[in-house]
Amino acid sequence: MSAESTPTSQADCLFCRIVAGEIPATIVHETPNTTAFRDIEPQAPTHVLVVPKRHVPTLAELADVSAEELAEVVRAAGEVARMEGLERGYRAVYNTGPDAQQSVFHAHVHVVGGRPMTWPPG
Repeated sequence: MSAESTPTSQADCLFCRIVAGEIPATIVHETPNTTAFRDIEPQAPTHVLVVPKRHVPTLAELADVSAEELAEVVRAAGEVARMEGLERGYRAVYNTGPDAQQSVFHAHVHVVGGRPMTWPPG
């Protein structure tokens, strides 16, 4: 496992540092428990990450810790899609673990759209 895919603590978590305002990001939406910001390596015309403000490594773990916060992440993803004009459709993707290419071990949803998506995704 490379250093990039090693689970992180809150102190050295990239997304925690973005949420705290320590690292600049283009914030597009925020709720009391979520922050949404543009991906720095977009895979489509719209590519926004929605993260819970609480540091939890995966969305499955967030569901165990707080179903309400998980629901807020999903609602925020839908709101981002609406705000970004993705009424024709979008993908809400969450990668879990190194084999799924999760590179930041802080729960997050990728909201990806703005072009037709193909299947299978890869």
